[in-house]
Amino acid sequence: MIIATKSSGRALVAAPTLSGKLVKEAQALAARQTAPYAPGERDELIRQIKELLQKQDAVLVAHYYTSSDLQQLAEETGGHVADSLEMARFGSEHSATTLVVAGVCFMGETAKILNPEKRVLMPDSAATCSLDLECPVETFTEFCDAHPDHTVVVYANTSAAVKARADWVVTSGIALSIVEHLARQNKKILWGPDKHLGLYVQKQTGVEMLIWQGSCVVHEKFKAEGIKSLKARHPDAMVLVHPEAPLEVIALADVVGSTTALIEASTKNDAEKFIVATEPGIFYKMQQAEPDKIFLEAPTGGDGATCESCMRCPWMAMNGLRNLKQVLESGVNEIVIEKSVRRKAIIPLKRMMDFAKKCT
Repeated sequence: MIIATKSSGRALVAAPTLSGKLVKEAQALAARQTAPYAPGERDELIRQIKELLQKQDAVLVAHYYTSSDLQQLAEETGGHVADSLEMARFGSEHSATTLVVAGVCFMGETAKILNPEKRVLMPDSAATCSLDLECPVETFTEFCDAHPDHTVVVYANTSAAVKARADWVVTSGIALSIVEHLARQNKKILWGPDKHLGLYVQKQTGVEMLIWQGSCVVHEKFKAEGIKSLKARHPDAMVLVHPEAPLEVIALADVVGSTTALIEASTKNDAEKFIVATEPGIFYKMQQAEPDKIFLEAPTGGDGATCESCMRCPWMAMNGLRNLKQVLESGVNEIVIEKSVRRKAIIPLKRMMDFAKKCT
């Protein structure tokens, strides 16, 4: 049964609670990929992976939150580093017959939905996302069915099956525009799964929504008091915040935006120092673009405190050079999506992409 509650006048819908055990299991798996290299191991892995990519007509696409090794390798081999949707778009336009997606499962699924004719591999198919885990399709479908008069809008951080139940898919970069578009059509909106992004969209647009209470384990942990304390020590720093963070953290931001928007903000602003409230894998691209600027990790609580396990996505960290080489050698971890699911899931994805083209 779905339970709806009210919080500050907003309708919030209970979501399954993510087990701490699952996070710890992911951290343990990630530790295998992030363990120190033996002398010469890293260079040899990179050499072998480059050969395998070429032999298998494969291209590597990596998310901003993966390790700098993977991002650099993608760039050096003609691949791409981007957000989830741009990763899939790049794959559609690239001539390679195999896409290797370094990220989390929904990213591999999105690549496969948009590129059904291509083989899509992932370094670790168990690399998932707390937002995906907290939005199982059976429970979410029950919720949607209970509100048939609502337009279902889901964040890209969801499974192919959840996308197949949606009317629209959104990214953090286009969510505001799409919700405003639907509101002008007098649509009632059911939002899932990220409650923080949903509340941010609701506050910015003034559109009331039924909001599923999922959250990102990384962004959920950022704390306003810790950021205030860090800002006091670095008053000249700009604060960059991803909208998956809680509203009290967003309230402290100079810039709120998607991963791409935050990277652009770090290059377009004259500030020399930035406090960044998102997964620190993004620092690779920021420092690449602005090597002389200083990027500070936003604290997750207390007086400038940080939490290694909270600030870093354990599932993103499950991607590494070691298992990338293994998957290219063996061909395991191929993404397969049932045809009926893909046919339904591509509709809201294409709807978003067509809308985005009209906005440019």
